[in-house]
Amino acid sequence: MMSGRAGSALTESDDSQGAIVLCAAARNVPIGLRVPATILAIFRGVADTGSTHEGRVDGRSIAVFRAQDVTKTYTMGEVQVHALRGVSLELLEHQFVVLLGPSGSGKSTLLNILGALDTPTAGRVWFREHELTAASEYALTELRREHIGFVFQFYNLIPSLTALENVRLVTDIATDPMDGREALGLVGLGSRLDHFPSQLSGGEQQRVAIARAIAKRPDVLLCDEPTGALDVETGRVVLEALARIHAELGTATVVITHNAAISRMASRVVRLADGRVVADEINPDRVPASHVEW
Repeated sequence: MMSGRAGSALTESDDSQGAIVLCAAARNVPIGLRVPATILAIFRGVADTGSTHEGRVDGRSIAVFRAQDVTKTYTMGEVQVHALRGVSLELLEHQFVVLLGPSGSGKSTLLNILGALDTPTAGRVWFREHELTAASEYALTELRREHIGFVFQFYNLIPSLTALENVRLVTDIATDPMDGREALGLVGLGSRLDHFPSQLSGGEQQRVAIARAIAKRPDVLLCDEPTGALDVETGRVVLEALARIHAELGTATVVITHNAAISRMASRVVRLADGRVVADEINPDRVPASHVEW
């Protein structure tokens, strides 16, 4: 299905806090390092072939992701929670898309399914021509490691590693990564390479997380409430970093948020409510990230 390259073997075990213990690691990462489960999920698995990336068809944008009648239902005791109710949409390469909706609208669930971190109860999902709902766990691991960059609301940095070492967690196992210094430079942290997370502000830590996500040169960047834990000024800096990456690298970018102001910088806005897509609009009046106010 998707192709990658050989990387260092990663094995894990759960401790009493639900954290993950890294038993064998990529070079430059100490053995025995505790790694957040959300990050290890992106690494898990090893591939051994060369990588390929598709471009454009007849000069037209093509779909990076396609979802068809996707539903997701969680069972909590005797109660069923319908997180997604028949969602169908396409996300195109090179677009900057905001998935906008209130808490409980299903936007995080949709992002996790597109990013192969979760599976739908029903429906089908494709990454380019590859059907994810029919893929093996091995193939989904390869997809996450090689083709998708993740940015979460909480930064998931390793406290005992510097900014550069946190980025190298990804570059050491990716097929064709950019240099970690280059990735940090793109988010304005070229002078903070050797700082530990505790020595960085919240906005700087989030920018390290963005650098880590884009360092593998992903086809798509999936961002789950990237400004949710930040104040307005710091959040704007993070949005400017995302906009710069989109402009310079052309990476398809999907940002989920409950903050309608952020949608002003998107090329396309998809609105969700009660597990359904209720609007899908091209934004004719985009503003720079520096002009976003909330």
